[in-house]
Amino acid sequence: MRTDMALIMTMQIKVVRAELADLDAAWAIVSEYYEAVSVVVREDLETFCRQFFVDGSGVWLARLDGAVVGCIALRPLDSTRGEVKRLYVQPAHRGLGIAAQLLDALHDYARAAGYRWLYLDSKDDLPAAHAFYQKRGYTPCPRYNDNPQATIFMRKQLA
Repeated sequence: MRTDMALIMTMQIKVVRAELADLDAAWAIVSEYYEAVSVVVREDLETFCRQFFVDGSGVWLARLDGAVVGCIALRPLDSTRGEVKRLYVQPAHRGLGIAAQLLDALHDYARAAGYRWLYLDSKDDLPAAHAFYQKRGYTPCPRYNDNPQATIFMRKQLA
């Protein structure tokens, strides 16, 4: 008899950059992320669309047999630096490499868009996220924004 994990492993994971037609699905998973990590400063739907559905930015969705199970977002800081935002994989689907696939897709886009550096912020209470980013080449850096919840700041050179 197959376990739930074995069944999940046979499913198709697909990561794609969201298009405007995917706005509702992207907003739903990002809203789930907001609740999961208790984000205080949140974009409203209009700001979310304006920030992440334009050239130089994006939202990537991970779909497992068609259902959205994770996301990550990118927005520009300036012409050579971008900011990684909203990496989230639903708890039931963690451990399948989905976060790595999401980050890889974002990195590929960021390189093609001409970003030389990627930055991110996080909170002290997300040690698994910090370890994940460190394994992916992110290193601590000075504070670069005024996010009141952020206590950890990291960056990675792409070029």
